[in-house]
Amino acid sequence: MKTIRNLSRRNFIELTGKGIIISAFLPSALKAFDKSSDTLNAQPRNVNKLISDPNAYIQLLKKFTDTYKKYSTASTSIREVECLRVQYPLLFCDIQEGDLFAGRDNKPALGFMPQSSSSFGYYIEENRIKTLMQSPKTTPENKNIASDLINFWKSEASDHKLHELYPSKMKETLFSDNWTNEPLIGAPLYRIGGFHCDYDKLITLGIGGLRQEVGKYKSRSSQGSESYYLYDSMEKACDLFGEVANYYADMAARQSLTADSDRKKELIVMEKVLRKIAAEKPESFREAIQLMFLYTDICGAINYGRMDEYLGDIYVNDLTKGMITEEEAIRLLSNLWGLMDAKGHIYDCRVIVGGRGRRNEKNADKFALIAMETTQRVKGIVPQFTLRFYKGQNPALYKKGLDMIATGNPYPMIYNDEVNIPSVMNAFKLPYEEAVNYLPFGCGEYVLYHRSVGTPSGVINLLQALTVTLHRGKNPVNGKQMGLTPSQFGNFDTFDNLFNAYKKNVELYVEQLAYQEKLEYDLAGQEAPFLYVSMVFDDCIKRGKGIVSGGVRYLDGVLESYGNTNTADSLVAIKKLVYEDKKFTFDRMVKMLDANFEGFEKERKMMLDAPKYGNDNDYADNIKVEVDRHVCSVTRNMNEKAGLHSYLIVIINNSANTTMGMQTAASPDGRKAFTFMANGNAPTGGADKNGVTAFLNSIVKPDTRLHAGSVQNMKFSKDMFTTYRDKTEALLTTYFEKGGPQCMINCIGREDLENAMKHPEQYANLIVRVGGFCARFVELPPEVQREILSRTMY
Repeated sequence: MKTIRNLSRRNFIELTGKGIIISAFLPSALKAFDKSSDTLNAQPRNVNKLISDPNAYIQLLKKFTDTYKKYSTASTSIREVECLRVQYPLLFCDIQEGDLFAGRDNKPALGFMPQSSSSFGYYIEENRIKTLMQSPKTTPENKNIASDLINFWKSEASDHKLHELYPSKMKETLFSDNWTNEPLIGAPLYRIGGFHCDYDKLITLGIGGLRQEVGKYKSRSSQGSESYYLYDSMEKACDLFGEVANYYADMAARQSLTADSDRKKELIVMEKVLRKIAAEKPESFREAIQLMFLYTDICGAINYGRMDEYLGDIYVNDLTKGMITEEEAIRLLSNLWGLMDAKGHIYDCRVIVGGRGRRNEKNADKFALIAMETTQRVKGIVPQFTLRFYKGQNPALYKKGLDMIATGNPYPMIYNDEVNIPSVMNAFKLPYEEAVNYLPFGCGEYVLYHRSVGTPSGVINLLQALTVTLHRGKNPVNGKQMGLTPSQFGNFDTFDNLFNAYKKNVELYVEQLAYQEKLEYDLAGQEAPFLYVSMVFDDCIKRGKGIVSGGVRYLDGVLESYGNTNTADSLVAIKKLVYEDKKFTFDRMVKMLDANFEGFEKERKMMLDAPKYGNDNDYADNIKVEVDRHVCSVTRNMNEKAGLHSYLIVIINNSANTTMGMQTAASPDGRKAFTFMANGNAPTGGADKNGVTAFLNSIVKPDTRLHAGSVQNMKFSKDMFTTYRDKTEALLTTYFEKGGPQCMINCIGREDLENAMKHPEQYANLIVRVGGFCARFVELPPEVQREILSRTMY
């Protein structure tokens, strides 16, 4: 069999991710060599000069490593808090001009975090350290130290330890973790993410109240027990938060001495706020925001929960007492939105408002409306502003959401509680009282608000699974054998035999990825309790256990699924053209695919013209329903075998449909090799030709009760939200009533996108919805731009 030529592929993460630039150290970092002091309240130094000195940075990384070694045999709780004490000087950045809140951060080159792009727990970014070594300023001694750090963490980093635990079958199946460069069927991801912390509890108790709660349980535990060490370390973590807050308060005070009069006032207020939240609970809207934002830095959270619930009451209280105006609140939120954007977490950063289950809805709604107005004015990439709604909710929220979208704003993403709550009840096997707390995070996965962890720790490319199946276990891109062995595929005499062989191939990967998820949790739990997250998560303090060490109420897992639509459309074409109409043989079809359709233009047109998902055609839509049902059901049934409360598919898109498409050979739906796949639960771009009603009728057919979320991207013209606003609202109402779980809408003209590709300098602020996230169109790779442009506009 001919192996398809590997085309040049670019790593999408490198193309779209923001480069990490070290921008500041805490002044205490300068005391890295001073063993007499660990305080965060050191005297000021020329921080910018220090940043330019790779020698000082390497020494701080060495101090972190030395601390890790020192406490290597101690309780993991103690080791974590002591390592964090050293890490925070590497993490925090200076207050910048215009900031109303403190908490800018930058990820260190090595350290400890729940989730760090491609690792978890204790991690190292080797390339960044090598860059430090290459600096002409770096001394030979520090180059040797940096080399030693790389050698040490190569084996000590949490992801490496996980690899070492893989049993032989898992290693054989998931033979590469570099899914951005390899044509894989399934691959693991390394992170402990997928959570929304209980910011309501944090703001209600404050750091002092949180410390008191921990102390109460500590007094009941036996000295020397693991739970005692956990509580003791949590107390130290609360104290460390106070030191960080006071460090920033000192910085604000120093900056106020040389600031102009207006900035001076802001810095004095900031100092006062930071002193307050260092130990006491917040009593004002501004204090609550500062506490939440600084805590997210420390705990490593990158999603922000039900903000209208935890800020609604305190906002309305300030408003009622005349302590704040609506415009002042919007000014504060605008600044917060900008600080969130500066973090660069474009795939996460969820802020959620609306929906059932909120405390004091009236106050929550008042906050939700100003948060929506803030999002409309700022028009940034993040936060990923999300609106939940249900029948009977204040209609002003939904109306405001559509008004925002009509202006071209890609926010809010709209979620239908009438569909999603029952779906979560079924998928997660939960009662209503728990399911009402569902929240999307990241690109669209569902978790339970401060009740569950649902880390997306794996990806599966269903189209790659089909392509390999068509070649009886050999990937046509690189010629490698993967998945089932040739003898396990059986014969393809009938369509059902082929479909069943594909399903078996998928099942092999789902099984191994489920086991990998639990293995990752187990290893993470052995490595650390994740103190700051555990303190603001249900049951962890009460149980005396870290969040993935038995503390979390629901330990869930998520598998990201891509290529669902292309797989279904390919199976439709095979069924009709090969097995029913017999337009060409199976072997000839494979020959066409291997040739990337060169010389087979007529046959390719037949494939393109075959029935496609998205046209309200049951022949095509039913196979899409079955493709989804199969992978969702198989995954859902793996939970008990893997030892998880739930293990579920999420049909999302974070541009991996493009990345993976660039690694996948030609497919029977007429798609050429190394081109993007369809987005989320949407039809292939341009394949939905029967109008918007048919499109909406198709996308509600897949069963929402079997998975942990799916992305429904829609692209409407501006006229649909202006001239035909009433009709558009009626369409969306019918869509939601027929079972539509959510929608993510681009309201933008095709000519704007085309012009932006030709003249990017004129469209620097054109923001588009890519999938479960947004981006500035001109900053996206051309492949992703073309995928967005291909989507049918209504």
